[in-house]
Amino acid sequence: MEYRVEEVSQFKGDTLRVDFDCREPIFINSSVALSLGIRSGITMTEEEIGEAVSKNEFRRARERALYLLDERDYGYVEMFKKLENNYSEDICYEVVNDLARLGLIDDRRYAQKCAEYFLTRKLWGKYRAREEMRRRGIPSELIDEALEEYDEGSDERLRELVEKKYARKLADENGVNKVKAALARQGFSYDEIKRVLAEYEEE
Repeated sequence: MEYRVEEVSQFKGDTLRVDFDCREPIFINSSVALSLGIRSGITMTEEEIGEAVSKNEFRRARERALYLLDERDYGYVEMFKKLENNYSEDICYEVVNDLARLGLIDDRRYAQKCAEYFLTRKLWGKYRAREEMRRRGIPSELIDEALEEYDEGSDERLRELVEKKYARKLADENGVNKVKAALARQGFSYDEIKRVLAEYEEE
């Protein structure tokens, strides 16, 4: 079945309202209407109208993704989850695949940035960093690859954290136990904690 476009009018900002002779209107961006040649007097099939609506949704979802990427980096899975709250699954895949193709989303680069941020800025241990990176949907092999770069220097980062936040609590045994528990929650291993606190005790 075909529908005649009765009127194309300004709705809000760059959004146009497209009215048909015997169908409910659709609301699409002016750039989408221009690219598809939608104007008063033409006829459109239901399939063509669906294409216009889908193309408009893709545009909106892509604009949203680019806005998010202006704030910080995202991985493939994390961006998909962010978009699927408001857009269909097919559109989310289409947008995220497009951004990955353009290099705007890159899981390896994202894993490296996360590892650097969690380990050197937040001073987390590798266990906690790994869990957070998994939660963000980064593939396991890329997590391992990114964290491997920080195998050396783990004790130094732990010492820095102890000096910055916990040194004053090491004066008594009860304080030491609390510090050990806190450091374990930060993702450091028992061996790392034991080794670094033993050095403090010697000093």
